[in-house]
Amino acid sequence: MKLDFIDLGKLSVSKANMRYSKKAPDVTDILPTVRQRGVIVPILVRLNGTPDTFEIIAGARRFHAATLVAAERGEVGQEVEPMPCAILEAGDDADAIEASLIENSARLDPDEVTRWECFTRLVKEGRSPEQIGLTFGLPDLGVRRILALGNLMPRIRDLYRKGEINVSTVRHLTMASKSQQRAWLALLDDDSAYVPTGHQLKGWLFGGASIPVKHALFDTEGMTKIVTDLFEQESFFSDSEAFWALQTKAVEERRAAYLDEGWSDVVSLSRGEQFCDWEFVKAPKRKGGRVYIEMRHSGETTFHEGYVTAKEGRRLAKGEAAEPAQKAVRPEITGMMQTYIDLHRHAALRAALLGHPGLSLRLMVAHAIAGSPLWTVRVEPQTTRNHAIRGSVECSWGEIKFDTVRRDVLALMGLNGEAATLAGIGYGSESRLAAAFSRLLELDDAQVMQVLTVVMGETLASGTGMVELLGQHIALDMAVDWEADDAFFELLRDREALLAMVEEVAGPTIAKANADEKTKVLKTIIRDHLAGADGREKREGWVPRWMNFPPAAYTERGGVGTVERARQAAQALAGGDDDPETEEEDAGTVNPLPNGQSEAGQHDEDGEEDTPLAA
Repeated sequence: MKLDFIDLGKLSVSKANMRYSKKAPDVTDILPTVRQRGVIVPILVRLNGTPDTFEIIAGARRFHAATLVAAERGEVGQEVEPMPCAILEAGDDADAIEASLIENSARLDPDEVTRWECFTRLVKEGRSPEQIGLTFGLPDLGVRRILALGNLMPRIRDLYRKGEINVSTVRHLTMASKSQQRAWLALLDDDSAYVPTGHQLKGWLFGGASIPVKHALFDTEGMTKIVTDLFEQESFFSDSEAFWALQTKAVEERRAAYLDEGWSDVVSLSRGEQFCDWEFVKAPKRKGGRVYIEMRHSGETTFHEGYVTAKEGRRLAKGEAAEPAQKAVRPEITGMMQTYIDLHRHAALRAALLGHPGLSLRLMVAHAIAGSPLWTVRVEPQTTRNHAIRGSVECSWGEIKFDTVRRDVLALMGLNGEAATLAGIGYGSESRLAAAFSRLLELDDAQVMQVLTVVMGETLASGTGMVELLGQHIALDMAVDWEADDAFFELLRDREALLAMVEEVAGPTIAKANADEKTKVLKTIIRDHLAGADGREKREGWVPRWMNFPPAAYTERGGVGTVERARQAAQALAGGDDDPETEEEDAGTVNPLPNGQSEAGQHDEDGEEDTPLAA
């Protein structure tokens, strides 16, 4: 490498430059410095194939800034200074790409999409993920994760580059098929639709056992094991085993047809195994190109025609023949025999489990944590579009306490304490299920019950009758966990309810004196009494009727969801039907507790205090 000053007219940006683009980059941050002091740090260049011309490997932004300054000076007749350059020795494009990325990484950190663009070009130049990792100090997995961005549609990559979707979301989208990515983008464009992100996105992509009929490669007319949604827009197979039996047969027929057409080989990937196009290169049939069959757990099957491995692609570029793919070893038993063996072993094992309740408990908890093809594990998302509500819940005493215990349980299970949830971490992965079960076998009963309580807390649906039943059964006192905050007062709208609240916290005299005041004034009175401000008597432990266990309404108009759910839960527990007469009788008193327990004291008929639910 040697240093020299080169005229701007002899320089151009190389396509090997990390920041190469037909559009000029933003240089507003360095333009004032270049105007004042010129370019101080040399740019990296190499010969461009013709004498006295050079292409820029690193330093495109400095070059564009210097070009703008040169144009300004040319207008007033000032002399244009040449660029300080470090001239690289002649080398291949891979060396140039690496030099560009290394040099720029020390200046303006490249985003992952820019790294993907560079890494992809390095792969095409013959670099392996392992070699890229060694060059840039990244683990192989980190390089492969960046390369996996190639499975994304360009618009999703652009959203990620702009920071409009987070890392967790984009990681899961790399596992989605193109049709799933298009469906997700359609939800993103619909202001009224729920858009799954983060760990919820993975459940949206792979959750549930239903398989869309549109993914079938066989004739579905006349089949009975098909269900259709209420709008008759989507149909699904209710029996996934029946689907895969027919789908596998259809795939084998297509495979035989490809071979008859003259393809050198047809490779069926394992179900769920992803076809990563960056690991392959296109090759025609006459040069040994193969067909790769990709079958996703969703039932979607894709036939990738005309590919060979990247290594074989480099051999083809040199004029050598591609090696035939390794043939699958024929198993010693048929598929039906395997089914026979599996069903008999399953029948014997579940009969044996009847004598091992402790083992069954741990197995159940493991399924709730990691899921399986028969378990769909969904975590209560606690989502809302209102930022104030979200912030209020996240800072609440109950949420902080639960998150603290969850971190302890994650550590107990040998998992990352920063994981968002414990339940659903495996999303049906058999290895994660086995790992969770093995860990639970090492824990004593008390520890297993602690794990179970966290899993149950994560998967208990908000706004349901079970919340009402459990809260009353354990006599939950909301005054311990909650106090009125800004979000609560912002959401108060009903004037009649506000007057009743003023009477609760300040007394009937003050409520009557302010009966004609605006809601803003009524809220201020409540706030002042709760805080003991301006010499007012402080009201301790106040909780609005809606939030108590059991809940109650402030007006005869009702319309409070918690009150109605509590009534329905009480009726369900009592084994009653939706009888209008009983509804009228139950409207005043809500007591969904067993054994004659009262709402307030929760004592049985003999006056003895009821014991809590046994663990």
